[in-house]
Amino acid sequence: MQRTTPPFRADVVGSFLRPAAIKEARKQFQAGEINAVQLRAVEDTEIRRVVDLQREAGLQVVTDGEFRRAWWHFDFFEGLEGVEGYDAVQGIQFNGVQTKARSIKVVSKLGFGSHPMLEDFRFLKSISGTAVPKMTIPSPSVMHFRGGRNAISKDVYPDLKDYFDDLAQVYRDAIKAFYDAGCRYLQLDDTVWAYLCSEDQKKQIRERGDSPEELARTYADVLNKAIAGKPDDLVIGLHVCRGNFRSTWISEGGYEPVAEILFGGVNIDAFFLEYDNERSGGFEPLRFIKKGHQQAVLGLITTKSGELELAKTVEARIAEAAEYLDINQICLSPQCGFASTEEGNSLTEAQQWEKLKLVVDIAARVW
Repeated sequence: MQRTTPPFRADVVGSFLRPAAIKEARKQFQAGEINAVQLRAVEDTEIRRVVDLQREAGLQVVTDGEFRRAWWHFDFFEGLEGVEGYDAVQGIQFNGVQTKARSIKVVSKLGFGSHPMLEDFRFLKSISGTAVPKMTIPSPSVMHFRGGRNAISKDVYPDLKDYFDDLAQVYRDAIKAFYDAGCRYLQLDDTVWAYLCSEDQKKQIRERGDSPEELARTYADVLNKAIAGKPDDLVIGLHVCRGNFRSTWISEGGYEPVAEILFGGVNIDAFFLEYDNERSGGFEPLRFIKKGHQQAVLGLITTKSGELELAKTVEARIAEAAEYLDINQICLSPQCGFASTEEGNSLTEAQQWEKLKLVVDIAARVW
């Protein structure tokens, strides 16, 4: 029942708390005290360290902790052709706190181009050793959802159908480029599907003139077009997140409203699902996950606090989930990354590694 290919019984979502050396180097870079080459050298050193720590924790998979990024999504989007980042009027509102004011807009025809994150992955692969290097990028639906029609040039894309066709092609090109760089485990991070489960978020969607149901169909179609024809030895996961900024969140609600179209209709290899509190709902929606190779990676260990979960409680929840999905199609991970943005969540690095070791220990017992 152990797995030799991703996702693994003990897996990880992606980001880790930024170490002090990274934070200091970024400040120095922004102040003009060091150059980009010097900054990257510091990042390289800290990425080597975080990869070693993941392997020491017993993981079969490693990421670069997203140490070269300020955001889990904007850094990737701003590296695409046709996308421009800018300082927005206000940040994204979370539960009681707001992010820095940053956003993106589409100003010309979309393209993948020579994306800088390809080199980031090549470095990770070169130091991963016997572990599988995982690349994490935002899902295509995220690029559309936040700004919607207003963030897409009407001169370039008068018809949104053409925009979504190009968006799917960008991701096909991205998938091929990362594969050619040696990537065999790619994760798409997506907050939008969780928003489509939230009554409050759906109300806001309708107020801006969109239909939550239509968006769900559109996003499922774009995802399926993006991954169509991918190589058989490339595993693509979809992480569904309710928002994660400084240990806060945006959306609430279980997966039932989107379960049939998402789990039953999107041809992804693995769903990384948040299940760390009552906001996540029950396991009943897992019944829509197709029998066979598809995996549900249950995020039963929270990254929003340092308090360590009781192993027996987590094991009991895995058993409960197995009432709706074959336990051979279930894996375990933290509920999200530990630092979706460079600010990070409210826990210590020591607590972060205790959480990862707990995931590994539980998985070894259950499977």
